[in-house]
Amino acid sequence: MVPHGTAGRIWAEDPHTGKRRDLGLQDERAFWTWAVVEVLRATGIRIEELLELSHHSLVQYRLPTTGELIPLLQIILSKTDTERLLLVSPELADALSAIICRVRNTTGAVPLVPSYDRGECAWQEAAPLLFQRRICGEDRAFTDKTVRTMLDQALIDTGLTDAAGEPLRYTPHDFRRLFITDAILNGLPLHIAQVIAGHQDINVTLGYKAAYPEEAIQAHMAFLARRRSLRPSEGYRVPTDDEWQEFLGHFERRKVSIGACGRAFGTPCIHEHACVRCPMLWPDPAQRDRLVEIRDNLLARVAEAEREGWLGEVEGLQVSLAGAEDKLAQLDAEQTRRGTAVDLGMPTFAQIAIRTGDVEEPAP
Repeated sequence: MVPHGTAGRIWAEDPHTGKRRDLGLQDERAFWTWAVVEVLRATGIRIEELLELSHHSLVQYRLPTTGELIPLLQIILSKTDTERLLLVSPELADALSAIICRVRNTTGAVPLVPSYDRGECAWQEAAPLLFQRRICGEDRAFTDKTVRTMLDQALIDTGLTDAAGEPLRYTPHDFRRLFITDAILNGLPLHIAQVIAGHQDINVTLGYKAAYPEEAIQAHMAFLARRRSLRPSEGYRVPTDDEWQEFLGHFERRKVSIGACGRAFGTPCIHEHACVRCPMLWPDPAQRDRLVEIRDNLLARVAEAEREGWLGEVEGLQVSLAGAEDKLAQLDAEQTRRGTAVDLGMPTFAQIAIRTGDVEEPAP
């Protein structure tokens, strides 16, 4: 039975409890909670920056040396009035593609919706915002209150509690702390993390790295004070052009024959460039045939080593063989999960909305 006024919605009744559930509403809440968590944890952006992400925020940069296209996420003016660009990881690209597919209308375009800026206390012009949903037949932008409510409800539904027995609570800003902490722990220099996070003061960035008890933090601060007395500010400054180019060069050098190296900036290659063994290799689907050839060659070499009694080589070859088979399994699993590639639909200049009179219309 469909309740009055809810035609088109799907309801289900739990046979054990008799409780009715609006499956469409639950699917909507589950998807957007997942989308918020994925984007926040993969970017470390502020909640106001999250709500201002639009279809136009997706840009790309072509490396002049290799011609490789690097997908980027443009963060517009925010708390520090500074624009910045963030690298789009494969996981973030998956989340963004799912969001764009979700919000596109029947014409394939992302609807233009207005949003309210609490800081400026003013309505912003309509834009193709990524975080929007349809309510009562109208496309509306998400608010910070809606995002916080979704995160709270998701944690309540998990049943997870803290030491006092109270439900765990995550704020959107907690994901910013997690992002910065993870980046620094994986070897990203503090002054590079400062630029990525959009902080004006490096001490703010350091304060976000809060993954340890207070005693450990205070000990680390004392250590920094001692080091700064020896090197007053050399290691805590805005990166030079050469340092920034070295950081960008990391992404140029990550391309290998069967994919891309995903190791963090400033970390060495732990497998001495034996990429097929390395868990940090992101295999390229276009190189699957090459991986198959590598696996078959390793099978033949293992058989030869066993036949000739070269036991010293068998173990190493088997490690490489296991790595090649693991990479092939990753490609097969990814192909099964994705099915087909999703076009993010980065808008061209001609598709950017223009203002005609008082109505926002797409350019012809």
